[in-house]
Amino acid sequence: MSYETRRRAKIGVLVPFTNTNLEPDMELMRSPDTTIHFQRIGGYDVDQIPGTEQMAGLGASDISHDLRMISGVRPDVVLYGCTSATLTHGPSFDADLAREIKEVSGALSFTAAGALVAAIQALGVTKIGFSSPYLGEINLQAMEFLAHNQIATVKCADVGRELGNYGQGELTPDEVFDLACQADHPDARAIVLSCTDMRSVEAVERIEVALDKPVVTSNQAMIFSVMRALKLPRRGNEPGRLFDLL
Repeated sequence: MSYETRRRAKIGVLVPFTNTNLEPDMELMRSPDTTIHFQRIGGYDVDQIPGTEQMAGLGASDISHDLRMISGVRPDVVLYGCTSATLTHGPSFDADLAREIKEVSGALSFTAAGALVAAIQALGVTKIGFSSPYLGEINLQAMEFLAHNQIATVKCADVGRELGNYGQGELTPDEVFDLACQADHPDARAIVLSCTDMRSVEAVERIEVALDKPVVTSNQAMIFSVMRALKLPRRGNEPGRLFDLL
């Protein structure tokens, strides 16, 4: 029997405590000989609809304990695994949080929102179709966040109904596919699927075939940022054209 060395890199991930899809997505896409370690974070009410106020509260919550816990594995990189928690505050807040995580953990750090922007920029794309399971106000803030980074949203699609903290993660890959197609537009050069708890990774290749455009998801973008920064090899099953840039 052969074994992985598990010595190439240790990846720490801060994940909202109700999120059920970030962990399997990370394991699906991780590079050989790497390990992924998760610390669940709170700072929000599970029974409330995750609107702007709740997500902004999560982004501003104290994560000092969580950083101490994840630092225990001596990670090479720490990911902040909630897109809307920082994009509701804007690019400066997002960058400051990444710096704070790096200072405390001693590791490289990427936020989901920051990684999403970096992946879109790596594709050389400035016009996108955007979709998410968020409420309308968060979508507006997301488009503003992207616009600050010279990325224009030419069409935005949402699920059309309020989803609770568990509802976002319960969308099926087929529903995510339909949502992505609703965000397509002749001027869009890529489709962006924002949310670390949405099952986007499983739908990426089907969407790219159907629309003939690259797709960028929050979880895919974080792994891409890690692989690019640490020069990690591909496993071979990473979904999407984005990984062809490595």
